[in-house]
Amino acid sequence: MTNVPNVKLNNGVEIPQFGLGVYKMKEKSEFMEAIKWAFEAGYRHIDTAAYYGNEEWLGEAIKESGIDRKDLFITSKLWNSEHGYEETKAAFEKTMKKLDLDYLDLYLIHWPTANYVESYKAMEELYKAGRIKAIGVSNFQIHHLEDLMSQTEVVPAVDQVETHPYFQQDELRTFLKANGIAHEAWGPLGQGKNTILTNEVLTTIAENHNKSVAQVILRWHIQRDTIVFPKSVHQQRLAENIDIFDFELSNDEMNQIKQLETGERFATSPDDEEFLKASAQKKID
Repeated sequence: MTNVPNVKLNNGVEIPQFGLGVYKMKEKSEFMEAIKWAFEAGYRHIDTAAYYGNEEWLGEAIKESGIDRKDLFITSKLWNSEHGYEETKAAFEKTMKKLDLDYLDLYLIHWPTANYVESYKAMEELYKAGRIKAIGVSNFQIHHLEDLMSQTEVVPAVDQVETHPYFQQDELRTFLKANGIAHEAWGPLGQGKNTILTNEVLTTIAENHNKSVAQVILRWHIQRDTIVFPKSVHQQRLAENIDIFDFELSNDEMNQIKQLETGERFATSPDDEEFLKASAQKKID
């Protein structure tokens, strides 16, 4: 087992700070192999979503692993076309049937599409009933969070947002910290886009520690108290990604990475109304 630290959420639930994301894992054989390798490497936190189409496979992989359920942390997300109070409850039951689990560790609203408040109220009910250990959101901006919290009871446990050295989310991070909401990073390696994995500053820091650039970026996330779950289907990469707890970046190195901020996303903005409306029409099985 690796020495992945836990982060205590605002309701006392503990989440491993490092896990595996399974977005775009579309082939069952590849998925099952990746999860098996991840479990062997010490991963215990898996982040999926209804939209990813692989919840059922994850349920099978968990059973095959023989790992005690209480030692795993499983996250899934409500898709945009299933917003609304009753719709959310129905979507949750569908997710639980696919995962074949008695409870979910964390359930998130995937994007701030219309009726997210009603969806969250349904999630609050499921949370209070013990069906979900913690509830939160994904891709919510400050104004979405303020709107949500003004109309609901349970402060979100996490906000899962695009975060990487080129897009560091400092303003949002400050807001999350002030409100006791944990920051989760998706696309933590910049989804391999642009020059992030060949960046000169990051390359030099990686050489100083005899680590890869990916390991340096993931370590940077950890030292910023961010919860992170990079995706990979390669055994060597899976093992390498989690091997980041035997070194530390100096304050100077953290500051060098801070200077890499560009303010530009690589993915869709949560304020892109056209995307939000179109995605809410996109049904999933």
